[in-house]
Amino acid sequence: MLEAGKTKFQIDLRRYLREDGVDHKLIHLICEIAEASKYIVNSIRTGDLGVAGTSNLYGEEQLALDVLSDRIMRKRLAKSGVVSNVASEETRDIIAVSPHCAGNYSVAFDPLDGSSLVDVNLAVGTIVSIYAGSDLMQPGQRQVAALYILYGPRTTLVYTTGNGVHEFGMNQLMEYTLLRRNIRLAPKAAIYSPGGLRNRYSPGVENFVSYLEENGAKLRYSGGLVPDVNQVLMKGNGMFFYPHLQGAPKGKLRLLYELNPMAFLLEQAGGAASNGRQRILELQPQAIDDCQPFFCGCCEDVAKAEELIANLG
Repeated sequence: MLEAGKTKFQIDLRRYLREDGVDHKLIHLICEIAEASKYIVNSIRTGDLGVAGTSNLYGEEQLALDVLSDRIMRKRLAKSGVVSNVASEETRDIIAVSPHCAGNYSVAFDPLDGSSLVDVNLAVGTIVSIYAGSDLMQPGQRQVAALYILYGPRTTLVYTTGNGVHEFGMNQLMEYTLLRRNIRLAPKAAIYSPGGLRNRYSPGVENFVSYLEENGAKLRYSGGLVPDVNQVLMKGNGMFFYPHLQGAPKGKLRLLYELNPMAFLLEQAGGAASNGRQRILELQPQAIDDCQPFFCGCCEDVAKAEELIANLG
């Protein structure tokens, strides 16, 4: 195996997954998602930035890119031959593919998180959560893999199968090759990315922001979940949070499509993820549209957030 950190060796994604001992069906699934991302990249570069004239499960107006990215992902997953069920942030129900096939996987995904940022040329991403079998309504600690793909100045894929967090970059041939392996987080944050309106923060969250600033953490926030969590991971010393708010006690981020996969990745990098009171990966989803507050990043700072929220709300 390669040494931790950056590498100049051109090891492609499929080979790395094989050498990491990943099940062959799961390798096929992850590589199919990587293939789908190539078409999404092209859609972002050349596609329609207007509205689709429809709304998703949450009443949000869908952009044409949302609909197209969702279609690309679903078609690729359905044709993979290893998927039982899929759930997309853009659809209202879990979609059965091959629910009775033993040894298959189920996938929850946000096909283009932050799509409203495309028209101002900011980074966006695809987020994916994978479970063995046909049941998607499980605590996140039962995930067998999680990944995101960041469409920024470079296109990168960051994944875990429970054996560390690894980053791959798309090269000129549109192939993913290894950039960094075994990415790790420091115990304390030097940057932070806060979502939500600050004048709606609870006293505990407001005190947490003050604590971060007093300890020298600098504000770094793009408004996109994928680029902001990626910044936390790649810098190795950050916090991202979208807290409970006055009038929105569960925040706005979705447990199934966003929080579970990101929490799995952060924990595998030595960090932590919480809703302010409980570990994210222990939460049992009640519905596919469940939302939870989210605090993730350096473990000492996540613990401090929980302490302040327990004491102050």
